[in-house]
Amino acid sequence: MAGKGFIGEFKEFIAKGNVMDMAGGVVIGGAFGAIVTSLVDDIIGPILGVIMGGVDFTKVGITVGGATIAIGNFIQAIINFVIVALVIFSVIKAFNAAREMKEGKPEEAAPTTKICPYCKSEIDINATRCPHCTSENV
Repeated sequence: MAGKGFIGEFKEFIAKGNVMDMAGGVVIGGAFGAIVTSLVDDIIGPILGVIMGGVDFTKVGITVGGATIAIGNFIQAIINFVIVALVIFSVIKAFNAAREMKEGKPEEAAPTTKICPYCKSEIDINATRCPHCTSENV
C-alpha cells in the first residue's frame, strides 16, 4: 500500500464489505439493545415486582453513608445481558444448523496413525515395523 497515504488506506479500509457489514451489525445491535431494555423495564421488571410482592426493582438499593448502591438497576442489567446472550446464542445456533444443512456435515478424515500393540506408541498407519520398539506390525 505504499504511495496511497493515510487517507487512501482509510478509504480502502472503509470501502471493504466486512466493515460495512460490521457497521450494520452495530446499528442493529443498538436497536436490539433498546428493545431488550424495554422488554426488561416494561414487561419483565413489573412482572417480577408483582411476584415479589409489589417491589419496583428500579427503586431497590442500599444506602451506605451518603451513597446509594442501585442493586435493582444492576439486577435489570443482568437480566438484559442474559436475554441478549440467549438471543445471540439462539441466532448463532440456528445459523450454524442452517449452514450445516446446506454444506452437510464434514466427513471425518481417515486415520493416519495406529497404536503399536507391543509398546503402545503411536505410529504411521502404513508402518510395518514400529520405530520405537522395532516390533513387526503387519
